[in-house]
Amino acid sequence: MFLPEGSQDETGQILDNKATTSAIFREIAQARNFKAIATPVVEYATTFTNKHVGMKLHRMLKWFNRDGEIEVLRVDWTTAIARALMKQQSPQTKWFYEGSVFRNDKDGIESKQAGIEIIRTEAFLGEVESLLTAVAYLKELGISNYLIELGHTGIFDEIVASLNLDEADTKKLREAMHDKRRDIVYEIALAHGTEKQVTQLTQLVDAYGSVTELRNYQSIWKDNPKLTKILDHLIELANLLKQSGVDEVIIDLGRVKNLPYYSGTMFRGYVKTDGETCFSGGRYDKLYEQFDEKISAVGLAFDVDVLAKHLQQVQAKPHICILADSKTHVQAEQLRASYSNAVVDIQYEQVAAEQYDKIVTVDNEIIFSKIGD
Repeated sequence: MFLPEGSQDETGQILDNKATTSAIFREIAQARNFKAIATPVVEYATTFTNKHVGMKLHRMLKWFNRDGEIEVLRVDWTTAIARALMKQQSPQTKWFYEGSVFRNDKDGIESKQAGIEIIRTEAFLGEVESLLTAVAYLKELGISNYLIELGHTGIFDEIVASLNLDEADTKKLREAMHDKRRDIVYEIALAHGTEKQVTQLTQLVDAYGSVTELRNYQSIWKDNPKLTKILDHLIELANLLKQSGVDEVIIDLGRVKNLPYYSGTMFRGYVKTDGETCFSGGRYDKLYEQFDEKISAVGLAFDVDVLAKHLQQVQAKPHICILADSKTHVQAEQLRASYSNAVVDIQYEQVAAEQYDKIVTVDNEIIFSKIGD
């Protein structure tokens, strides 16, 4: 039988790696006073398609229930958790989760995530706690060759506000900024703005780099309090990360939000060896407006599939085979206990030596060994 496109079976080492990433994640999260939360894998489509969230229905795995309402497989953890927390009204402010999201706009329709959400917490504190949790987690996984990118939704919004663009052109411009398409950004800006505005937007496409490289924007934006405040905030975050041992931090001033509910600082982590995104997140205060609540909220999600692929491998345990039969199986099981730091297999028939590091009998007679005894 074949699988639907985007689905896949998994066996062996990758599953072991995912189990390891999960165990370490829970240990890190609980040690930092995060509390576990889970939401159903099936939700109403409107949870994700309403104007506050703005996800596209055609990207979801969906069906009609018996009442004619559209249900979907969970497409986003942050939105589902916001719905759940508004029902609980818990005083807890820090939450963690693990599980899959399902979207049909990626190579694989199922993506395994682990993440954190922090609500009702002072902005800088919540952002720092999110980022330093990521740093602590990656360190425990043995992943050190990564960089962190910071951005802010307010930069694009502030510069574009004076252009008086309609919704369609704003969306087109945002997509062009996301894709770093200077030609399209120039075209839209030229049709709606002054020469100064055109220059500002086209320069913003390539406005990314280290804190040192971007400090000149403090003087460029010195007459705009909103932009200078945002830049100072990002530089403060970047400096804190540097002090915490992060080797490389970059700031992308042209970074734009990909969902309507992002409303401030955004961040991503990249594995430098192949450029894959290992975590992403940011501030999303606007998400709670759908519940008539004004709540500070920030969080990030780790891509477990990426982390499992890059997990620093611990030294493999030796594989040992004990040769026995039905009459001596109990003795073999007792002997197994003496190899507490090994993977032990009991077999009744002679086995291929290359499959094991050591082969013994129930009498502890060594038949084959390529490890010290």
